[in-house]
Amino acid sequence: MQRTFEPVAMDGMESAYLMINCELGSENSIIEQLKSIPGIKEVRGVFGNYDILVKIQAASIASLRDIITFQIRKIPEIHCTTTIMCSKFL
Repeated sequence: MQRTFEPVAMDGMESAYLMINCELGSENSIIEQLKSIPGIKEVRGVFGNYDILVKIQAASIASLRDIITFQIRKIPEIHCTTTIMCSKFL
């Protein structure tokens, strides 16, 4: 049996998850800085290969890029990031 899915719009917003590696001991400071950036919907400290997981929503892909590139990645204690772009349709 083949399953099909109906497209479901995700409220017109673009979404991405950002996985962050940061300087040891700087997690709490970075989390507080991230919470003040418009477009950041959720921030969590995590265990494993990454230190912080961030959910971002913005009106456009260009806005997402600006948040990630010019705000988040400019935080000095952040060593590297990995971005997962979400599909608008399921």
